Amino acid sequence: QVQLVESGGGLVQAGNSLRLSCAASGRTFSRYYMAWFRQAPGKERQFVAAIEWSGYSTVYADSVKGRFTISRDNAKNTVYLQMNSLEPEDTAVYHCAAGGSLLVVTTTPDYWGQGTQVTVSS
Repeated sequence: QVQLVESGGGLVQAGNSLRLSCAASGRTFSRYYMAWFRQAPGKERQFVAAIEWSGYSTVYADSVKGRFTISRDNAKNTVYLQMNSLEPEDTAVYHCAAGGSLLVVTTTPDYWGQGTQVTVSS
């Protein structure tokens, strides 16, 4: 089992930045691919970004490419999502996820966090 706990959400004005963190506990963190998803009110959950176990390879949704950066620190069992140039359309609950492969973590992750709210005002 892997437990995931997100933090760092909040209310920010458009154009500003936030950094989300996801702390993992349980089985060996460094073996897992990690991802961020988001879900806005009334919408389906949306893939945001993923990172493979070593941290060298990343994947992004087109809507956040160039603005968001996913990274991880395996020594701290933590994955991050740096969000810059935030837009009102980025408002959502952001969830951290873990999976055993890039395909799994970007489609049907094995583990989910409870989420952290990000609200971007115009």
